[in-house]
Amino acid sequence: MLQLLRSWGSAPVVPDMDTTPDQVDSTEVLQRLSRQVSNIGRDAAETRGVIEDTQKIVTAQLQAMHHLNLDLGRVRETQHAIGEATTASRAAVVRVRQQVEQVAREVTGIVEVLHQVANAAGDIGQIALQTRLVAFNASVEAKRAGEAGRGFGVVADAVKELAGRVELSSRTIMGTLDDLDRRIAAFSRDICIDPRTDRQGQIHRAFADVETAVHRIDAAADTSRMIAQQVIDKTQALGKDIQGAISGLEVAMQCSNRFLAVSERLIDELAGCGIETEDTPLIRGAQGAALHVVVLLEQALAAGHIDLEALFDAHYQPIAHTDPPQFLTRFVPLAERLFPEVQEQVLSSSDKVVYCIAVDRNGYVAVHNRVYCQPQRRSDAVWNTANSRHRRIFNDRTGLASARNRRPFLVQTYRRDMGGGSFVLLKEVAAPILVQGRHWGALRIGYRF
Repeated sequence: MLQLLRSWGSAPVVPDMDTTPDQVDSTEVLQRLSRQVSNIGRDAAETRGVIEDTQKIVTAQLQAMHHLNLDLGRVRETQHAIGEATTASRAAVVRVRQQVEQVAREVTGIVEVLHQVANAAGDIGQIALQTRLVAFNASVEAKRAGEAGRGFGVVADAVKELAGRVELSSRTIMGTLDDLDRRIAAFSRDICIDPRTDRQGQIHRAFADVETAVHRIDAAADTSRMIAQQVIDKTQALGKDIQGAISGLEVAMQCSNRFLAVSERLIDELAGCGIETEDTPLIRGAQGAALHVVVLLEQALAAGHIDLEALFDAHYQPIAHTDPPQFLTRFVPLAERLFPEVQEQVLSSSDKVVYCIAVDRNGYVAVHNRVYCQPQRRSDAVWNTANSRHRRIFNDRTGLASARNRRPFLVQTYRRDMGGGSFVLLKEVAAPILVQGRHWGALRIGYRF
């Protein structure tokens, strides 16, 4: 098998001496047709990949637009709530203004009462002054009367002293009322409206400013609400267009899949018709490598290194903190010990070969080629995708088709994901691996065009 792998492309196909010219021409035609079909398959795979990428982008845009509509809906609801709040605020300002006007009327009444009190205090002062004069005269008359007027003089002095205190209290009241009157007058100017000039006090002007600001907020909320609704309408219309584009891409994907499947069937037919094509050495190599793996696994079973249940273990245990996710099964230790012998020999047999892996029926790769078995790096999924390809499940279209193929061979065109939006277009040949008559998986060889 290894000699065959190392001789790929080194020996040209030479017809037998008994081969007729027509047979030679047919062989050349079929070989040219094989190359052309291979190119068609490559273009079909590339087209399918572009459509698939576009589908992902358009689907992501549709989801983003859906989330945008939800956000805009919340903005619209918020603006509506703001409008309700501003309406309530305006009503509250009107109520407060009315209450302030009521207070202003009360203040006016208080001012009038204070004026009355001031007038009364003035009258009391005048009365106290007159009482002092009367008491002074009575005191003078009591002194003239001598001993007979002494008691009356004491009374007159007491009345004079009391009148003096009343006068002093009256002046104090008058001063306090004047100060209070000034303060109330200033307060009245702040809260009252002059009906003659329609001039507003500071409090009313503040309320007017608040009303103006609330009105502006309400107007802005209305405008924002209208804009949000317009954007929602446009995004909904655009979403319908994107949905139509997704449907069209799905149709294109189906057509591309059929086109790719036809090209792959043609490659299979041409490779299996006995004509040597560029895929023939790799098909033989895959079949030989698959047989080699079968021999190694059956020898391991016979030696008791593993039992059949463990070999077919499909309970994939996730490995923590891996991205892309990696898994372990019970046959991993055996695969790591046996498979590199086959896989590395095939990989080194030709510059065309990019990888050679044995996978189970679900596309699980226990051990990859050594160059792709690097330990993962934390927080570097792009690097891991390209360099840590072991212990992973490749259940894409190509991976599952190869893993579950039970025909002698399967040739496909493969768009290999290398992470970060980078892809490599390859061809792949797969041969089934049957262990004790049970389909275990496949031997996959990826190679360049």
